[in-house]
Amino acid sequence: MLKTNADRVVEFLLQCKPGPPRTRASWGVDHEGVPFLLPGIGGISLNVAVGDSAFGWAGDHVEPSVSCTANTNKPFEHPNRSLQLYACAGNVATLISGEAKGSTGYAIGHHGGSEHVVVEFPRETKEKMSYDDKILIRGRGQGLKLLDYPDVSVFNLDPELLQKMNIQATDGVLRVPVTAMVPAACMGSGVGSTMPGTGDYDIMTSDPETVETYGLDKIRFGDFVALMDHDNRYGRTYRQGSITIGIVVHSDCLLSGHGPGVTTLLTAGSPIIEPMLDATANIADILGHGQFVEAKADK
Repeated sequence: MLKTNADRVVEFLLQCKPGPPRTRASWGVDHEGVPFLLPGIGGISLNVAVGDSAFGWAGDHVEPSVSCTANTNKPFEHPNRSLQLYACAGNVATLISGEAKGSTGYAIGHHGGSEHVVVEFPRETKEKMSYDDKILIRGRGQGLKLLDYPDVSVFNLDPELLQKMNIQATDGVLRVPVTAMVPAACMGSGVGSTMPGTGDYDIMTSDPETVETYGLDKIRFGDFVALMDHDNRYGRTYRQGSITIGIVVHSDCLLSGHGPGVTTLLTAGSPIIEPMLDATANIADILGHGQFVEAKADK
């Protein structure tokens, strides 16, 4: 077990609610110059869940399961900003009102362009939800440290989820299971952001040959992925030899410079982190819920 300061990490109760789906004011134009009019950010997505493929949807920037906000009228202000910062992947989320009151799920990450926190609930729960329902997230994770690996920075990660990720500490290196290793050149929208504790940034998928070479089209919502030569300690930047581990929070995209969105979890400015390919490195495999897990249980 990794030694951490989990006993000193502050835990907040964060209240939010489902945010209605958003629409564009006009047609979008994809990276080939083709106009599109498709579903995108926000909403209670009944048939899109953690564990599903992030590719192939008739949509753009689709968020799985439930997109949560603290205040739909002020998406980029308090209390949405604190919800984004303090809600971490793996945090328990509980419905405290409505027909599905008492049902639980978990946060998977943040989508910066929408100021949403993405929360996974089972489909049977989502079928009973409304946009007036209240959700409490047990926000815990910011400030988490790896005591034996001080050069690895941790963001947006629940201490219990960290311990369940099957990370192997050997000879001063953390071997982290991931489903894909993303080349640095593929990181697009969000590069240069100075805040790794909120939002996400995108894996560009506009080059079919690169997508096929690195198996990027196999990425699923909730996958742990390695962003090669990317350093997120003080912002999202290229640095040779750096490694960032993140979690996939939204779908592939049609817009230029965009693709599956990744929220930062672990990052180091030197090769202390060694990603190891593992097709099951997904939060749904660890915590359950989602159609992918339900399908496995039926076999």
